[in-house]
Amino acid sequence: MRIVVVGGGIAGASTAYHLARSGAEVVLVDSKAKGQATAAGAGIISPWLSKRVRIKAYYILAKAGAIYYPKLLEMLKEDGQADVSYKQVGALYVSASKKRLDELEKLAYKQRLETPEIGEIKRLDPEGAREKFPPLREDMTALYLEGAARVDGRQLLQALLAAGERHGVRYVQGHASLLHEGTDKVTGVRINGETITADRVVAAAGAWINQFLEPVGVKLPIEPQKGQIMHMHVDADTSEWPVIMPKSSHYMLGFDGGKVVAGATREVHSGYDTKQTAAGMQEVLREALKVAPGLAQAEVTEFRVGLRPAGPNPYPILGSVKKVAGLHLAAGFGPAGLNLAPYAGKMVAAEILGKPDNVEITPYLY
Repeated sequence: MRIVVVGGGIAGASTAYHLARSGAEVVLVDSKAKGQATAAGAGIISPWLSKRVRIKAYYILAKAGAIYYPKLLEMLKEDGQADVSYKQVGALYVSASKKRLDELEKLAYKQRLETPEIGEIKRLDPEGAREKFPPLREDMTALYLEGAARVDGRQLLQALLAAGERHGVRYVQGHASLLHEGTDKVTGVRINGETITADRVVAAAGAWINQFLEPVGVKLPIEPQKGQIMHMHVDADTSEWPVIMPKSSHYMLGFDGGKVVAGATREVHSGYDTKQTAAGMQEVLREALKVAPGLAQAEVTEFRVGLRPAGPNPYPILGSVKKVAGLHLAAGFGPAGLNLAPYAGKMVAAEILGKPDNVEITPYLY
């Protein structure tokens, strides 16, 4: 069986990797479009207290995605990819409000009953919170969750691509057009003047997916959502700094080498605009310094812009398309791609290969 995967972000790379690891012939096609969401993602793996936990389809997949990381890392290591930057550093849900932290703590203990991977749950006073993340505001108390982790999306992507290549994935760069018979069957893609026939085509083209699917009349409820994210450098050992989760949708986290990441804007109806904007920078800086004023003297090293494939639901669209034979989807991951997409790629691969998976794909079908 030959499968063409269109889209070389985390979802596409994970799908290709899992297919190839199971022995399928895989061609991975990517346009390298400016603004790919993976390149700008922060990489927070901590769905336990998300505002979306009450949405069953989201939380089932998010929980499975977080729990799957150690297994995925083990597989990648077997395939020669040991350094993907993943690390369990914990998360601090920070607030000056006792009431908010009381509510979060109650939810955390409830979630841990069925998900022991959450690990230790602990309330921290302002001094204890700043011991873990020194730049925090002096009145910030926190709820600490041990099981949260972070990963650099670029490093994870390169690991998936390299491991896939080891299992025979052929990588082709360029803009693919869909080969089809009418609007009810796909037969491959055409790219760089080459026709690549396939038994199955997986559309994992991120924010550009509807452009690719247009020839077969499929239009998903997905549009680009612009996210601007800031990278800083501080003269400190940030390798163990936890993820910081305030009440807002913004966040901060540390990586090795003094790197601190703060983000991110969520700009709807942005189209394919990838400009860094003064308003976006101001928003990210304002929200970061509101929570962690100790970062005021940090060196700003980079601003990144990514276009998230955002839809009306916080969970993606996955699997086979009933009305179009041979077409499968891995689409609409929004701001949670690094949490959801590695496992979702495994699910899509399992459906194509006719293998069972621990998470039922039916709720995510188009």
